[in-house]
Amino acid sequence: MTVWQLILHLFNFVLPALAMAAFMPWAGRWVLRSSRAMPVRRRMAVHAICGVAVLVGGLLVQGQDGKMATYAALVLVAASAEWAMHRGWKQT
Repeated sequence: MTVWQLILHLFNFVLPALAMAAFMPWAGRWVLRSSRAMPVRRRMAVHAICGVAVLVGGLLVQGQDGKMATYAALVLVAASAEWAMHRGWKQT
């Protein structure tokens, strides 16, 4: 494997987490409609870190990347993190 192929492989591995990180803050603002949320860039960074951690965890637990259970966990972690960053437990 060349260096270029390794870079592309790693980028494609983290791409679902980065895509979720880019879109979740905007979806959370649209769905939760709260004014108590953290700034968008900070939420994107939190989503990126959590998402990559979920993908690495799925790779370590299941032995290969791209399993649907890992992607389901990615969605659940992203939604839970967005709810927490909007302080969803305080909404009425």
